[in-house]
Amino acid sequence: MRAIPAVILLCAAFVAGECVAEPSAEDVARGKALTVAGDCASCHTADPAKPFAGGKRIDTPFGGIYSPNLTPDRATGIGRWSDDDFHRALRYGIAPNGSRYYPAFPYPNFTKLTRQDILAIRAYLATLTPVRNTPPPLELRWPFNYRIVVRSWNWLFFKPGILMPDQQKSAEWNRGRYLVEGASHCGACHTPKNIFDADKRSQPFGGVQVAGMFAPRLDGAARSGLKSWSVGDVVEYLQSGRNGRSHAGELMSEVVVNSTSKMSDQDVRAIAVYLKSLPAGAREPAVAPPPPAQMAEGEKLYKGVCIACHEADGSGAPRIYPPLPGNANLQSADPSSTLRVILDGAQTVTTPRAPNTGSMPAYAAKMSDQQIADVTTYIRNAWGNAAPAVSAAQVGKARRK
Repeated sequence: MRAIPAVILLCAAFVAGECVAEPSAEDVARGKALTVAGDCASCHTADPAKPFAGGKRIDTPFGGIYSPNLTPDRATGIGRWSDDDFHRALRYGIAPNGSRYYPAFPYPNFTKLTRQDILAIRAYLATLTPVRNTPPPLELRWPFNYRIVVRSWNWLFFKPGILMPDQQKSAEWNRGRYLVEGASHCGACHTPKNIFDADKRSQPFGGVQVAGMFAPRLDGAARSGLKSWSVGDVVEYLQSGRNGRSHAGELMSEVVVNSTSKMSDQDVRAIAVYLKSLPAGAREPAVAPPPPAQMAEGEKLYKGVCIACHEADGSGAPRIYPPLPGNANLQSADPSSTLRVILDGAQTVTTPRAPNTGSMPAYAAKMSDQQIADVTTYIRNAWGNAAPAVSAAQVGKARRK
C-alpha cells in the first residue's frame, strides 16, 4: 500500500503534475534527425564551442533578432519548459510567458509537424549539454520592437495546423513534402516575400534575395529552376554541396554542411522526389539578347580570366569548377549570387562525400564594375544560356553591400 503514495509523489515532481515517461532512444534519435533536418544548429549557434546556446544575430527587413538558447540550461535555456510549452512554441509561436515569437523563428513551418515529432525534438534537445547564455536584446525598429504587432501578422498570414498526407501520393513524396514544407522550412529562403516579410503563397519556391544573394527557384522552371535536374542530381547536391550541374553558394553551403549532408539517404531522396514534382510557377521573364558590344567585351574578359578553369565551352570541371552552360543559378532573373561569387570569390564546400576542394579568386579589386557586368552578362547568355543583361550600376550596388 505504501508504494501507491510513493508513485504519486514521484509523478507530482514532473511538469504540470503529470507522470511523464522518459523518452525512448528511438524518440531521441527521431528528434535528432528532425533537428538536423531543421538546421537548428545554424541559427542557434553563435559560438561553435557552445552549440545551440543561441545569441546568433538574424537580420530581418525590420532589424536584428538574436536566436534563443535551446540547451537545457534551467536559467537561460529551455530546461524549465514543459512539453506543452515546447509544443506551443513550435505549433503556435507562443513563448511560455504568453508573448509571441517573431516569424524569423519558422513556426509557420514547424506548425505542420505532428505533436509526436515536436516532442521528439524536445527529447533530443534535452540530451544536450546545458550552457548558460543569455542572447542580446532585440534590435528591431519601432513599432516592430513591440511583440504585440506579431498578433496582427499571425492573423493575416499564419495558418496553424499539421500537414495532412495526400493519399494520392506515395509515402516517399509525402515524407519529402513534410520535410520541405515543415521541418526543413525551405520556403523560408526560397519563397518570395511580401512587404510584411510573409511568404507569397501564390509563388511557392519561386526564389528570393536573401542577405545579398539570390536563393534560386526550386520549382520546375526550365532555365532557372530544377526542370533539367534529375532526382539524383538533387540528392547529390544536398548530400555533397555540388553535382554535375552546379555548386552550393555561400548560404546554401552552410545548410549542406550542418543539415542536408547529415540527413539519412531516405530523407534526402524524399526531399528530391518532392521538389522534382513541383510544377513551374511564375513564367520566366522573356529575355532580349544583350547588346552585341557587351557580349563581345564579356567574351574577351572570359577568355583572358575565366577560361583556365571553366574551359572555352564553359564545361569547367564538374564537381570542382561548376559548368556554366545550362546552369540554373547562373540564369536566375536576379544576378545577385553570381555577382557575389565574382566579387568575393568562392570556396567549394567540403563534405564527407566530397572532400576535395576547389576555389575561385575574388575579382572585386581586379575588375571594374563595367568589366564585371560585361563578363557576367556574357556567361549568362553564352552556350545557349538566357538571362537579363547586367549593368555596371547593379555591380556597383552589389559591391557596396
